[in-house]
Amino acid sequence: MLPSRVLLGTAYYPEYLPRELAGRIGTDLDLMAAAGIGVIRVGESVWSSWEPRDGVFALDWLTPVLDGAAERGIEVLLGTPTYAVPPWLQRAHPEIAAERRTGERVPWGVRQEVDCHQPAFRFHAERVIRRIVEHHRDHPAVTGYQVDNEPGLLLPHNESTFQAFVAELRAEYGDVDTLNEAWGLTYWSHRLSDWSELWRPDGNSTPSYDLAWRRFQARRTTEFIGWQADLVRELRRPGQFVTTCLAYGRAAVADVPLTERLDVASGNVYVHVQDGLDRPAGPQRFEPGWFGRTVPELFLSADRIHASQQRPFLVTETNATSIGGSQLNHPPYDGQLRQLAWAMVARGARLIQYWHWHSIHHGAETYWGGILGHSLQPGRVYREVAAIGAELGRAGEEVAELKPDVDVAVLWSTDSEWALQFQPPLAHPGGVPDQASYRAMVTAFYTGIVDAGLRPGILAAEHLTDPAALAARYPVLIVPAFYVASDDELAVLTEYARAGGHLVLGPRTGYADPEARARTEIAPGPLRDAAGVHYLEYENLLDPQPVNGTVAPGGHATRWADDLVLDDAETLAWYEHPGGGRRPVVTTKRYGEGQVTYVGSVPDPVLARSIAELTAVPAWTGLPESVTAMSAVNPAGRRLWFVHNWSGDPVEVTVPFAVTEVLTEKPVASDESFELAARDVRVLREER
Repeated sequence: MLPSRVLLGTAYYPEYLPRELAGRIGTDLDLMAAAGIGVIRVGESVWSSWEPRDGVFALDWLTPVLDGAAERGIEVLLGTPTYAVPPWLQRAHPEIAAERRTGERVPWGVRQEVDCHQPAFRFHAERVIRRIVEHHRDHPAVTGYQVDNEPGLLLPHNESTFQAFVAELRAEYGDVDTLNEAWGLTYWSHRLSDWSELWRPDGNSTPSYDLAWRRFQARRTTEFIGWQADLVRELRRPGQFVTTCLAYGRAAVADVPLTERLDVASGNVYVHVQDGLDRPAGPQRFEPGWFGRTVPELFLSADRIHASQQRPFLVTETNATSIGGSQLNHPPYDGQLRQLAWAMVARGARLIQYWHWHSIHHGAETYWGGILGHSLQPGRVYREVAAIGAELGRAGEEVAELKPDVDVAVLWSTDSEWALQFQPPLAHPGGVPDQASYRAMVTAFYTGIVDAGLRPGILAAEHLTDPAALAARYPVLIVPAFYVASDDELAVLTEYARAGGHLVLGPRTGYADPEARARTEIAPGPLRDAAGVHYLEYENLLDPQPVNGTVAPGGHATRWADDLVLDDAETLAWYEHPGGGRRPVVTTKRYGEGQVTYVGSVPDPVLARSIAELTAVPAWTGLPESVTAMSAVNPAGRRLWFVHNWSGDPVEVTVPFAVTEVLTEKPVASDESFELAARDVRVLREER
């Protein structure tokens, strides 16, 4: 369904242009074609343009865009407009408004204010989807559909939603006594004698309840997107694909089951540019949020999308220039857009699509920058995008459908992320709960992999299946904060190590069961025998603790510490506890054909890098500190290397094997050096 090349795209909203500029569609499309932009996303935000009044449709306003795109060989990703409902629908059916808390409707005036399971909403959504798709499906420019946009923003508390939640609990647990036991409801006198006594989620304090509520909400989002995808499949012409645009981390999204309902996984990759892309990294300027803040977090964002379906993916939104609100004006330095594009391609992206073509002159996102600014004149950003388009065109099929090489994978568990948002193990200064605890722990280990010159990857917990196959695919697997885990999942991890994998366990892994209840076994529960350590106590570290041992000279244990006791493991690193005594922080043990290493703290960058270096040797050594080298294999079996200089200064890079530059076909012999300019990237074909 998708072309055998990496596409460059942009979201395009000519309907947002001031009326006096409405005639510039041809100019815009000419500029896009000249820049190598081969895809535009259209129509997903303007239900009120498609259906200005109830049952009155205006479907031809987009035709000039589709015609112009077809004339220039530009493909169209047509959106269904269900995430931004029109005022007439809000007024006619106020009951469709989502409730953030019971009885408190989300006020109109933004977007995504609705409970997507309300019957009135579904009726009108299906009607407008059918009319749009039936009207435009046969247009030659339309090659795919994006259903909705960034779903899962809210956790609706509407009465019908709550009753559906109760119905699911009744089906799963059968009776209230079983639920009482599963959730530990004797605590604080919460035992139920009838289903009608279940309290609303607004004031809930029970971890098992919250996890069940989050899982339920994610299933609702998956059902909604799957419903739309199936509807579009019923209507589309053969060969057209269906996707959506995921904002990973949305409250009501479980990406793996959701993307099972789509033809291809798609998502956003936003990142703080300027000095956020410097290596070595400088001081952190932003708290964790919806955008990446460093080069490793850029790779992590792309790897999350790849992990959803374990195959190449689409980037449906990424930086064109400044991202976010009117106070976040940080346009990329020269070369950084090119660096971002090739970094995403290296992780398996088949589409790099900018949000958006032109900066909007009004509305909430006025200062979210497009490829063209408010003057609509091509400038520095446009020229760099055009250079990217030309390079992707030259690279052609060779860089499409890539399978990234992975030296060290990191496990991602959405259930654990939710549980640790509700009961965060880490704190900000002053003891304020850090609801990003899960992300902080995963990011610490992932960053260490990149800093060690190794090639990272993400494995979703839903894909913990065949241990031997996992050991063959991922020789090293780091599992931090896998807090909510079943016995079967933990058994896969131990069998992975027995089969020859190097399993690295991090804090909180294996501590709770699938109901988010603390296990009764001595921690780390079912992993104890394989790890060769146990602990009865743990604590938050108020200050970083210097680490000593055979790894991590100069490193620190931070924020958390398991009070590890050796069974039959050996200590690799320890710290002197402020209360006295030496405490192990990194241990290791041979297990079967493999190895299990336990890390009982959140490592700082030095310790995280040392742990990664302990597990694997980079395929490309001797790189300057500012350089990363990622590789992937294309369908023809050729290995490609993407070598980035994340610095404002040029560097010399020596190749350890013969390569050919993909964009110039210039050969570079083994052990030869080449200059990598400031903020430059080279795409190399390995010739050995």
